[in-house]
Amino acid sequence: MKPGPERWQRTNRALERLRLRVAAPDALLQLSLLGVITGLFAGVVIVLLRLLIETLQTGFLPSGDTENYEGLAPWLRFCLPVVGGLLIGLVFKLLAKDKNSSGIVELLERMAYHQGYISMRRAVLQFLGAAIAIVSGHSVGREGPSVYLGGATGSLLGQNLSLPNNSIRTMVGCGTAAAIAASFNTPLAGVIFALEVVMMEYTVASFIPVMLAAVSATTISHAIYGADPAFFVPAVELGSLLDLPTILVLGLVAGTASAVFIKLSKQITHHSKELPYIVRTTLAGIAVGFIAVFYPEVMGIGYDTVNATLIAEFSLTALAGITLAKLLATSCAIGFGIPAGLIGPTLVMGASMGALVGGLAKIVFPEIESDTGLYALLGMGAMMGATLQAPLSALTAMLELTSNPYIIMPGMLVIVTAALTSSQLFGQRSIFLSLLNARGLDYAQDPVMQALQRTGVGNVLDQRFAELTRRCPADQASNVLQSEPHWIVINDEQHYQVMPAIDLARHTQDNDDPDIDLLAIPADRLQTATIPLQSTLLEALQALESASAEILIVTRSRQQQQGQIHGVLTRNRIEEAYRLV
Repeated sequence: MKPGPERWQRTNRALERLRLRVAAPDALLQLSLLGVITGLFAGVVIVLLRLLIETLQTGFLPSGDTENYEGLAPWLRFCLPVVGGLLIGLVFKLLAKDKNSSGIVELLERMAYHQGYISMRRAVLQFLGAAIAIVSGHSVGREGPSVYLGGATGSLLGQNLSLPNNSIRTMVGCGTAAAIAASFNTPLAGVIFALEVVMMEYTVASFIPVMLAAVSATTISHAIYGADPAFFVPAVELGSLLDLPTILVLGLVAGTASAVFIKLSKQITHHSKELPYIVRTTLAGIAVGFIAVFYPEVMGIGYDTVNATLIAEFSLTALAGITLAKLLATSCAIGFGIPAGLIGPTLVMGASMGALVGGLAKIVFPEIESDTGLYALLGMGAMMGATLQAPLSALTAMLELTSNPYIIMPGMLVIVTAALTSSQLFGQRSIFLSLLNARGLDYAQDPVMQALQRTGVGNVLDQRFAELTRRCPADQASNVLQSEPHWIVINDEQHYQVMPAIDLARHTQDNDDPDIDLLAIPADRLQTATIPLQSTLLEALQALESASAEILIVTRSRQQQQGQIHGVLTRNRIEEAYRLV
């Protein structure tokens, strides 16, 4: 045999061993390696997106400043988002077929309903749509598209390797962490975000690969852009304990603003979902453009506005206007379906809101010692934590952005207060889950589902089986029984049934017929359903219930083919595996 085919066969055997190994929930070494690879690829994708956006912005914005939308004439500030919205609608109409959602909301949908499977077409659309949206000045961020693209990178790698679905879900989480880490230079916040928002679980098997993905993506980002954080945060600390009541008030204000933002975005999504997508994106452009005529700070990512707020460059009147304008503009952009993110806008809203509350507090209580920059930073964390209902992610991001442990105590107070105000006082869930609900979807994750999703069928299936045609010679049946299988898979012209091997053994001992009809002899024949090897135990359980089957035949691919059976799986083995997870 030629060396080429030999190497190909060895590669296939190695991949087969990898697929079976990562079907287990504790395949740490293999998942860690996949996490590193996912992080590297995701880091490259995120850097390419940022380079594309900044190159286009440098080409037409005044002075070549990537965020100088304020330097544009008012009529341009209106027209640019309108043209961008129209262009996005046209691109999606031509390429997206009948599906126009994107960003973190769609990523959660793919995790909840499609085991994390994302197509290359959707990834390319997200890349193009995000670039158009941000360059044209829509009130959105690049973190949402980055998270989607990072998750898509992990998903596509897993799909191309035909890995089991439980490991693809982990790789999506790895890509998510890599995206946040590369976008903000905050690897730990990326890890917490992936586990808290996307995967909604904390296990060692997911934590370690996700951490390595964040590290490798941050390495790529550092190599291109350096190690500077996304914002220039001045040295801040809590002046005295007298600031705590004001910080508590800031938490209440941020939680209320977050609830309004979520409610408004959800209402716009609900009432506009029947409109053609191109109409929705154009309406978003009109709304953002109109607001931008008066408050150009709402345009684009807004990091320059955050930096200016942190060093107290805005008056209190300007801060109030920016907060309200950004909330309205972002609600319209997100609600009408502009394919970009909302994490960046929440930071802009939070910074201006925090600086406003801090400035007003200093007027009322001159004895307050803390700098306005502290309140701006706390507002960022509060708005992010309340809007995403991800308090740990928000606190970790604040800590990494400031490298200041003294921010932890006031940060915990303001973030928890804001999150509780939004969720408990106003009854709002995470904005991502709220937008999913507005589309008639949900992302329910209970402990049983999570445990079953962490394990692939390849880890628990029973490979002690033999496949026989319906009519087989008695000597062939005897030879098969010598290998002591547990199950006999009866192939009746590609229609399968399964019987215990002991029933066939009993028949061969009691009868000396030269030929055996396996569907005619006395036996306990079980109704079957088929499921691909990539499936999780949750999918296996759902397949049993939906088909009213008693046993599953696990095939090597999604297309059942003769000779491609990999094993069988019973409900008892699924339940035993769940108890061990």
